[in-house]
Amino acid sequence: MPFMALSLLLQLSVLGGVLWALRSVYIHFIVRSPLDNLPGPPSKSWLLGSLPQLFNRYAWDSHKEIFHKYGAVSVVRGMFGQRMLYVFDPKALHNIIVKDQYIYEETPVFLNFNRLFFGNGLLASLGEQHRRQRKILNPVFNINHMRYMTPIFYRITHKLRDAIAKQVDEGNEEIDMLNWMTRTALELVGQGGLGWSFDSLEKPELNTLAEYLKAFVPTVSPLFLLMRFMPFFVRFGSPSLRRRLLEMIPLKRIRDCIEISDVLDRTSHEILRAKRAALEAGDQAVSAQIGEGKDIMSILLRAQMSATEEEKMPDDELLGHMSTFVFAAMETTSGALAHLLHLLSEHQDIQDKLRQEITTARDGRDNIPYDELVSLPYMEAVCRESLRVHSPLATINRTTTQDIVMPLSSPIRGRDGSMITEVPLPKGTDVMVGLLGSNVNPAVWGEDAEVFNPERFLSPLPDSVTDAHVPGVYSNLMTFLGGGRACIGFKFSQLEMKVVLSVLLENYRFELPKNKEIYWNFGGVQYPTVGRVDDKSQLPLRVSLLKSG
Repeated sequence: MPFMALSLLLQLSVLGGVLWALRSVYIHFIVRSPLDNLPGPPSKSWLLGSLPQLFNRYAWDSHKEIFHKYGAVSVVRGMFGQRMLYVFDPKALHNIIVKDQYIYEETPVFLNFNRLFFGNGLLASLGEQHRRQRKILNPVFNINHMRYMTPIFYRITHKLRDAIAKQVDEGNEEIDMLNWMTRTALELVGQGGLGWSFDSLEKPELNTLAEYLKAFVPTVSPLFLLMRFMPFFVRFGSPSLRRRLLEMIPLKRIRDCIEISDVLDRTSHEILRAKRAALEAGDQAVSAQIGEGKDIMSILLRAQMSATEEEKMPDDELLGHMSTFVFAAMETTSGALAHLLHLLSEHQDIQDKLRQEITTARDGRDNIPYDELVSLPYMEAVCRESLRVHSPLATINRTTTQDIVMPLSSPIRGRDGSMITEVPLPKGTDVMVGLLGSNVNPAVWGEDAEVFNPERFLSPLPDSVTDAHVPGVYSNLMTFLGGGRACIGFKFSQLEMKVVLSVLLENYRFELPKNKEIYWNFGGVQYPTVGRVDDKSQLPLRVSLLKSG
């Protein structure tokens, strides 16, 4: 594009942004709203509101202040005074996630970000397109498919066990377990999801793709405020022009994000070409591949061959699903596993009890079969409690597509002293859904709601939990969401966690590092660092061998 046209486009973009800002100031500071009567923290800035406090790596205290001081429904201020609802009231969540889920849609920021970086997969679609995609994908995430995946998961985890043993034998006092969880989760989704091997797990160093993916969340999290302008950015010009505009922004983080996206996109194209070539060569070639043709992508591609033109999924969606699976499955599962190993290092008694249950269940066999593994009560309790107290995602955002009234489980007191039982929400209201807030809500889980205590799941749950009807797809928790946008791979993730734990805990003891603080950073997905200053995501733990692998 000629320089003059590009310059004019940038000027128009700036003018559009200024007009939007002036309109926002008028609407949010001058025009009255029913949300003005709700409790909430004071705005920190007329320009950015409370967003810098709620979306930075140290944001935990700001979120916990909302939990404890303002309750399950509050209002916070966004850019130019925008009113944003912060919600973890159970009845309100049911309406947002299930009953009125097509009125509370994903925000343009979320959709455009995922479309730019991961393509047209599940995380970038809405409405009928999203429902069609899930209908096609749901069958490959059923329990029968998980049973088939179990031996594959064990083979990968045994390689992990042997790789860690080598590091222990070499005298490593501390081992970065986030490194190994990242690589293992990537290989699990690679072989089980795509029929592709990313990592032999034979070397201690990260491979290129794992290194890039591990760096993505720490790289992109500080860009949250900049991403608020993304809905305006994606309306201008072609994808190639938008890329050129991004490359012109003098921020290293932007360039790093583009590079990560490019690596992931090239990998997805390479896998798709190889899978299609095998299918065209016949059943023998498919069976010779990793996954033996029963991986998620091979099943999808076979379904494509017999589908009508209307039912077929276009290549941009297939590629988007692949990139989304690789990143989302790796990032959330590796983080959840790392956090659980950290918790077990802090609670040696729980680690010992879980190890004993695993040893008893295995009973001298090579592996614990699927149905027995998923039924281990203490294993299930430990996984549930870790995912409850340390949900990888603390919040998600929705925006209302029309005016709607949101009911509440319990009345709240407004700023004027009146009792509020429902909240009218104007069209375009941004809603922060408190996943972690729901998971540690003392009105539901009791006064020890923020305490890691797996024993709570070994007895009947209190009436306050069952009566709340939290709309999560998993165990009264919001960790995997619910409704039509619930995490499609949550059974896949649970199986990964249990297989890895069943192998590692019988072979190793995990303990906290000496003289190092592990800090879990708030981000799109939580990630650990040594201390609060270091930018490198890592989880060093002391690992000792219990017996030979």
